[in-house]
Amino acid sequence: MNSAVETVEFKPEATAEAVAQAKILLVDDEPKSLYALQQLLSQLEQNLMIAQSGEEALRLALKNDFAVILLDVRMPGIDGFETARLIRSRERSRLTPIIFLTAAADEMASMFRGYEVGAVDYLMKPVVPEVLKSKVAVFVELHRKTERLRESEEKLRLLAAHLISVREEERAHIAREIHDELGQVLTGLKMEVGWLAKRLKDKDLIDKTDSMGKLIDSTVQTVRKIATGLRPEMLDDMGLVAAVGWQAKEFQKRTGIRCRVKLPPEVKFDIDVSTTMFRIFQEVLTNVARHSRATRVDIELTVAADRIGLDVLDNGVGITDTDMSGKKSLGLLGMHERALLFGGELKITGTAGHGTRVTVSIPLKGKA
Repeated sequence: MNSAVETVEFKPEATAEAVAQAKILLVDDEPKSLYALQQLLSQLEQNLMIAQSGEEALRLALKNDFAVILLDVRMPGIDGFETARLIRSRERSRLTPIIFLTAAADEMASMFRGYEVGAVDYLMKPVVPEVLKSKVAVFVELHRKTERLRESEEKLRLLAAHLISVREEERAHIAREIHDELGQVLTGLKMEVGWLAKRLKDKDLIDKTDSMGKLIDSTVQTVRKIATGLRPEMLDDMGLVAAVGWQAKEFQKRTGIRCRVKLPPEVKFDIDVSTTMFRIFQEVLTNVARHSRATRVDIELTVAADRIGLDVLDNGVGITDTDMSGKKSLGLLGMHERALLFGGELKITGTAGHGTRVTVSIPLKGKA
């Protein structure tokens, strides 16, 4: 008997030193000032990038995510204020902290202007080294925490995608088992009862077998309903467009709420995208039935070259901001997350007394 014990090597997580350096942008038209800032901030051991004009700073801001930007106010061409305004106007850099540096004792109005265009601080040259390093270090640490949070959100989203995928696979498997196995058993049982009924003479026994046959028929319908609820065959066999049309008809039949449906010609989509859109559609209809008090629902499914869209509008009471942010809004959150997993977006708007609109848009080129 081999008693050797297998050793497992545990690798520690990356230390703070191994974390990627944060990018800091230094903007000044004076080479000496840039050199002084580089020497001062090099002690923070971060990735220092330099620009000698507002135009150059804008180009760098388009391509990089900075922890903080140190921006000289007075520069030829685009000055610091205009540079800051343009940086703030871009989605990628609209939240990047900007610290203004100026050699002149500007008036208070100039300082206020700096804050108006998005500065988080306004320092006079020559700056106190310890003060500047402390301020920059705070934003570097904040940037790192934000990046860690973003990475955690991405991991949670990937986990959610995996769990949804596993759940859909399990539902499909259970639906097939119920339909095939239990369905076959019930069909066989119905045949046996029918065979027995043909050989009976007693009226009471014949009536009993007839009742048994009806009960079996009812059970078969229930089994089909359960299997369809778990995973509609229509979605797998006919595609999303047909499944949406079928679901709308079933909803109208079950609730009495009229559905007006506008569908494109049938197009085959990636099965994961189809499933995501269909599940969102089901959740929207569930919310309409439960909360809207609507009498009509307008449904439109659209297909573009690169996107698929869904628009559902009811004429109910209209969803409120409280409803969208309340404890009972987990279904809405689930719809948002499903769309986000594929790089899509979902918008919900409501007007009191005039109904609720849900619009969904998902790219057709794979997951985000």
